[in-house]
Amino acid sequence: MNHEELAEIVQQKHTWTKSLKAEIANVLVGQEELVDRLTVGLLCSGHIILEGVPGLAKTLAINSLAGCLDTGFSRIQFTPDLLPADLLGTMIYNPQEMSFSTKKGPIFSNLILADEINRAPAKVQSALLEAMQEKQVTIGDTTYALPDPFLVLATQNPIDQEGTYQLPEAQLDRFLLKVHVDYPTKQEELEILNRMATSAKIATTKKIISIEEVQASRDIVNEIYIDDAIKNYIVELVHSTRRPGKTDPSLAPLIRAGASPRATINLALASKAKAFIAGRSFVTPQDVKDLAPDVFRHRIILSYEAEAENISTDEIIQRILQRVIVP
Repeated sequence: MNHEELAEIVQQKHTWTKSLKAEIANVLVGQEELVDRLTVGLLCSGHIILEGVPGLAKTLAINSLAGCLDTGFSRIQFTPDLLPADLLGTMIYNPQEMSFSTKKGPIFSNLILADEINRAPAKVQSALLEAMQEKQVTIGDTTYALPDPFLVLATQNPIDQEGTYQLPEAQLDRFLLKVHVDYPTKQEELEILNRMATSAKIATTKKIISIEEVQASRDIVNEIYIDDAIKNYIVELVHSTRRPGKTDPSLAPLIRAGASPRATINLALASKAKAFIAGRSFVTPQDVKDLAPDVFRHRIILSYEAEAENISTDEIIQRILQRVIVP
């Protein structure tokens, strides 16, 4: 299709994203950026990890999103004593029939809320990694395909490190975005107080969109135009995380490992989704700049020097964005 036809289709089909935001806003106060990133993950069929201190409505945001979709949803509370079978399922022996049958676990759903994901041990994380990457799980001798779409939306607390396990870099790289959830503003907190400081029943979202509509929108997102100059800009940003000395010599001792090629792919795909949400049929450099921190945040490994100087990954990303020339 030509550009005019694509622009018209995007204008017609992107309106559900506004309805989704409006419905979630009935439950969730503020956090527009968080809702925007969840919508990007939905359009890209990409896993997302939300990081923030307790009480910032991370779980509520995901529950609200699930309530808007006509699809399967499972909430799994990750704990240090969780076993892979608690996640995937297991084989159960029937003594009457003298045979085994498979009991599938909560992972067999479209939308998975992995609450406090960093509290589960390595065996559980390895089982989840297969599900995230291969969209399948193995129980006994049989491999089962997971439903389509399959999204893991995980939360973790960056402060309380007692009883937590650091996620492996290989698993972190499978997440499309890592979103920092921040405190609300004074006005937003006042609105939270007015809404929530009663014993009344907490509001919930209603189903407003089918999974077929989301999948149709994904096909449109794949057609969003991204200029060669913006593709080169994305590649330049990614390479600046790997060879930071060429971009800014002061960054060279601060980065131990840069972003993988998945960052290049995910930044382009997420930028297309952001353009679709905005009702545009093309990607702008600002789309890339807005999403770069969320795509790079969990893929850049800081050096000991950066940690000793209390320099965050976000500070380094901002310095890279300031140095790389925007097309």
